[in-house]
Order: sequence, then C-alpha cells, then structure tokens
Amino acid sequence: MEAAARRRQHPGAAGGSGAQSDASFLQARHSSVKADEAASTAPFHFDLWFYFTLQNWVLDFGRPIAMLVFPLEWFPLNKPSVGDYFHMAYNIITPFLLLKLIERSPRTLPRSMIYVSIITFIMGASIHLVGDSVNHRLIFSGYQNHLSVRDNPIIKNLKPETLIDSFELLYYYDEYLGHSMWYIPFFLILFMYFSGCFTPTKAESSMPGAALLLVVPSGLYYWYLVTEGQIFILFIFTFFAMLALVLHQKRKRLFLDSNGLFLFSSFALTLLLVALWVAWLWNDPVLRKKYPGVIYVPEPWAFYTLHVSSRH
Repeated sequence: MEAAARRRQHPGAAGGSGAQSDASFLQARHSSVKADEAASTAPFHFDLWFYFTLQNWVLDFGRPIAMLVFPLEWFPLNKPSVGDYFHMAYNIITPFLLLKLIERSPRTLPRSMIYVSIITFIMGASIHLVGDSVNHRLIFSGYQNHLSVRDNPIIKNLKPETLIDSFELLYYYDEYLGHSMWYIPFFLILFMYFSGCFTPTKAESSMPGAALLLVVPSGLYYWYLVTEGQIFILFIFTFFAMLALVLHQKRKRLFLDSNGLFLFSSFALTLLLVALWVAWLWNDPVLRKKYPGVIYVPEPWAFYTLHVSSRH
C-alpha cells in the first residue's frame, strides 16, 4: 500500500523511467545502425559499372561518330541528327544510373544535394545538347573545330557582323555553361559515392577480375571526357580530393572497397592518358594557338579536323 501511495504522489516517476528507457533504446539502436553502416561493405556493382561504361561509350563518345557515319539524307541539317538522339538518351539514362549507384552506397548520402546535383546535371546536359548539335552540323558547312569562332572562314563572311556574336554565344552555351552545369554535378555525385566506398577489412580491399576488365575502357572514356569537355581543372581537383580522402581514411584503418578501387584506378589511368596526350601534342603550333595559357589540353575532335579529316 505504501508503494501504491508513492506512485500516486509521484505519477511521473514510473513514466519518466519508461521514457528514459525508450530513449536509451533508440540511442543504442541509432548507434548500432551507424556502426553497421560504417562496417558494411558493398559487393562490386559489375552490372551498374558495365552499363555505365557501355552507355558512356555508345551515347557520348559514339554520337559524333554516328553523325559522320549515317547518311546526311537521313537526317537533314534542319532536323535533329542521329547524334542528338544519342544525346537525348544519354540525358535520361545517365541520371538514372547515377541514382541507382547512389542507392547502393553503404553510406547514407545527403538527399537534397543529390537531387539538386541531378537536376543541374540534366539541365546542363540539355543546354549542351542544343549547342553541340548546331556546332556539329556546322562541320558539314566547313566549320573547323581547331579554329576559334571568329577565325573560322565560314564565320568571318557573315553579314551583319553581329551574327558572329550570336555564334560566340552559342559556343559559350555549348563549351562553358553547358559543360559546367553538366560536369560539376557529375563529378560531385561520383565523389559523394566514393566517400562511402571504405571498409575496415583489409582483405576486402581488392578488385575482382571483372572490375579489372572494366578499368581500361572506363579510364579511356574519362580521358575523352576530360580532353573533349575541357574540364581538366575540375577532374584534377576531384582526383586530388579522392586521394586526400584515401589518405585520411587510411589513418583510421579504413581501406577502399572494390567499387572505390575501381573508380580510383579509372581516374588514375585517366590522369596518365591525359599526360601522354598533352606530351604528344605539346609542340603543335595550331593547337597551341587555339588553347593558349598554362593549361594546355587539346580536344580530340580539334585534332581530328586538323590532322585527320583535312587529309581526305
């Protein structure tokens, strides 16, 4: 009876004890989830990386080639080219694959940043689609990619001269604004995914044979992306940020898992290929004129119009 009286005098005592117990349970459970998240290691995503590499080669690298291969009569100059349809497919498939990649990350990533990045990526890629479509169609009229807009013979003869400003605006949308809004969120998403690719187990820090087969085509594509997109500064900043993160996590005895190793190896191969590309064309006077300044990274298609197509 005395115990009952004490409970009546202090009705919150039992409830407070229960609330504290529930809070302790939720805190322990939250800590357990965080520990499991840190310790979990994702298997190598061969399906996603394969689809990602394949569609990059076909829909991005392959679209200007398709424009040169397919007969012009099938896609008149006043209509979208086959490369434009490739670009449209790329703008849909790539964000989807990036979202699926983020879903498989062992680490919970900030959703708001992911959503804003994907939206910006689609907008930038769409801006690039329009500008790139017109610029590539100009090639059939004699436009030379290794020359600047004002130095092109077909542009010099435009009347009134204010039309040249319009073509320079189109080039700005294509090569600067479109590329920035396309590639900055692209590399940001890859880096955020990479930040979750660590495991506390040294034995799990290795790539399977399937991953090794994809490293070369993946690194070669990123070489094309960096050189043709003129985004070397963005790429090297991302690579050094990845390297700094690896060294920082190593102090915590955390190692890259198979997916992280694949992405890091692809970027390392890209850096090597870019260095070889620049060294090969270091003394080219025409390309040097188009790409002045400290950062000299010629575009592959500028090299093509200068040294390959001009011979035919």
